[in-house]
Amino acid sequence: MVATLYSDLLRDARNTKYKYGDEQLRDWFRDKALETSKTPTNFIKEAGERSEARAGPGRMLFYNYDPKHKATLPYYDRFPLIFKLSEDATHFLGINLHYLPPIYRARLLDMLYDTLNNKKFDSTTKLKINYQILNAASKFSYFRPCIKKYLKSHVRSRMVEIHPKEWDYVAFLPLARFEKSRQRDVWTESVDMIMKGRR
Repeated sequence: MVATLYSDLLRDARNTKYKYGDEQLRDWFRDKALETSKTPTNFIKEAGERSEARAGPGRMLFYNYDPKHKATLPYYDRFPLIFKLSEDATHFLGINLHYLPPIYRARLLDMLYDTLNNKKFDSTTKLKINYQILNAASKFSYFRPCIKKYLKSHVRSRMVEIHPKEWDYVAFLPLARFEKSRQRDVWTESVDMIMKGRR
């Protein structure tokens, strides 16, 4: 069972007039995240024993990653934040939210929430989605720059599973660490890919 990481934040959220699933509460969490300074390594350290070794599709995960073919990649994120879509014995496929600027990230998240298996926002909540569904639905066009395949043997930290109540907060924390390119250049390329796909 995945544990929450930010009990104080969740307590403050309960003191607002909003309920989980409300657009206003999503915006509240996102604003809080954008005001926060946090490093990826500190985040993983804070997670401690609450980290999950394995989590199924539809869950949000954060970890340190060292690509096998990093020498030939134009750029990569050392600390992916993904929704896992599928996995096999050696790899897993995920949507890395870090590849989108905040406004596009928010739009994609809102669309993905339409696929939730329930609205409880507890340890049973997950996305009911796979690559085929994403690829077939034009409304999910924002996902294209974010689809990444990861080699399990190149994960370099514990894998932190994010509680559904914290998705809207963690998704906007400044945890991305892009190598070989500036973040804004990665985002520009991602937006260009989205726009070309809509023509």
